[in-house]
Amino acid sequence: VVQVVGNDCAFAAVKSDGSVITWGAADDGGDSSRVEHRLQEGVVQVVGNDCAFAAVKSDGSVITWGAANKGGDSSRVERRLQEGVVQVVGNVCAFAAVKSDGSVITWGAANYGGDSSRVEHRLQEGVVQVVGNSIAFAAVKSDGSVITWGAADHGGDSSRVEHRLQEGVVQVVGNCHAFAAVKSDGSVITWGFADLGGDSSRVEHRLQEGVVQVVGSCFAFAAVKSDGSVITWGDSGFGGDSSRVEHRLQEDVVHVVGNRFAFAAVKSDGSVITWGFAYHGGDSSRVAHRLQGVVQVVGNSSAFAAVKSDGSVITWGRSDYGGDSSRVEHRLQEGVVQVVGNSSAFAAVKSDGSVITWGAA
Repeated sequence: VVQVVGNDCAFAAVKSDGSVITWGAADDGGDSSRVEHRLQEGVVQVVGNDCAFAAVKSDGSVITWGAANKGGDSSRVERRLQEGVVQVVGNVCAFAAVKSDGSVITWGAANYGGDSSRVEHRLQEGVVQVVGNSIAFAAVKSDGSVITWGAADHGGDSSRVEHRLQEGVVQVVGNCHAFAAVKSDGSVITWGFADLGGDSSRVEHRLQEGVVQVVGSCFAFAAVKSDGSVITWGDSGFGGDSSRVEHRLQEDVVHVVGNRFAFAAVKSDGSVITWGFAYHGGDSSRVAHRLQGVVQVVGNSSAFAAVKSDGSVITWGRSDYGGDSSRVEHRLQEGVVQVVGNSSAFAAVKSDGSVITWGAA
């Protein structure tokens, strides 16, 4: 097995021979028997949304299965998915595929972005990246412009800031309900559901220059600036308000990680600062004394796991979602090289190739 991908209810594993094995809730992608004959070889990537999967093959074709009305049935655009696909992106209930000629094809729930006919004329060429939030998509073109579609109030309609999205955009990031675009001059533009990150006017004066990274939780955003400071906006209870730890976010932050409800910032000295919904990882006081020498932090929906330079792992957040790793703590003392999270659990890979899991069974 070279890749494992999960959606909300099922898993898909890609093997070294290019075949795919699936398990979990049958209707949501766990049963791939309908397309099994096409998943025997040549698969290079599998992408999941909430209830379906899409597999990209080495010949650039795409195969889909799972909940039909949420992207599992791509028959409407099948003839356009026969070759040339280089990227597939999923949101909750739809998919978007970017082809080698820079065009974009969409399918799935129409009002979630599965129908891009409103902007189709602008998606014929030049697209280099597509990003999804929960219910909309944004495409970045080679000229630095951005096109959006899907649920209008949640980022599918960017007309309010369209004049600022005509050029210079180098990155777009989505949370669940909004988008943030970073421009080549280090400024940030936001749109979507105002209270959940789409309106950044409260901190706009600090987002005019120097931003090098933007990260989303489900309901807020955090921006890291070139001076190592962090700016946040969105729902205050879910990471949009970092005033409690603001004095520790003035300098030396190297990157920020978000889960669904909170954020964690790793500083250059290997310490970690957290904020947001306490129960879901925003409060790390229980393990604060152990959060030194951290080299990586990973989030799932409601917890965080930190890998230290000595190969040990520390966890916090919602206990039954992986915030409590005491059951396997003796195996997480050394040798961990990578931690991966799905929505409600974690898996740690050790240097000897073994895997340890904890969280929701």
